[in-house]
Amino acid sequence: MFIEILKSKIHKVTVTEANLQYVGSVSIDEDLMDASNIIENEKVQVLDINNGERIETYVIKAKRGSGEICMNGPAARKVSVGDVIIIMSFATIDFGEAKSFRPTVIFPDTNTNKLI
Repeated sequence: MFIEILKSKIHKVTVTEANLQYVGSVSIDEDLMDASNIIENEKVQVLDINNGERIETYVIKAKRGSGEICMNGPAARKVSVGDVIIIMSFATIDFGEAKSFRPTVIFPDTNTNKLI
């Protein structure tokens, strides 16, 4: 049996940009991607602490060290610049393996979106 579990989580970062005209996705500083074990094009859920929105999209790389978190395309209507969000990805793994699996969870500085 396989189950879906939390794989990666970026806990509380601040949205720095919103680009309605982009095709779609969320741009994440490459340093945060590496630290959280999230890769480009991976499906993620974005939870907006400010307004309760919960959306599903995919990740693209933002400039390393920039602190950029940009909501692109239709997501730019749901999540605003300055909102604090949580970004999570999940994996489907064997039930037995899931019992010992530990997700990668990071807690960046919410003011700068940099690793602490």
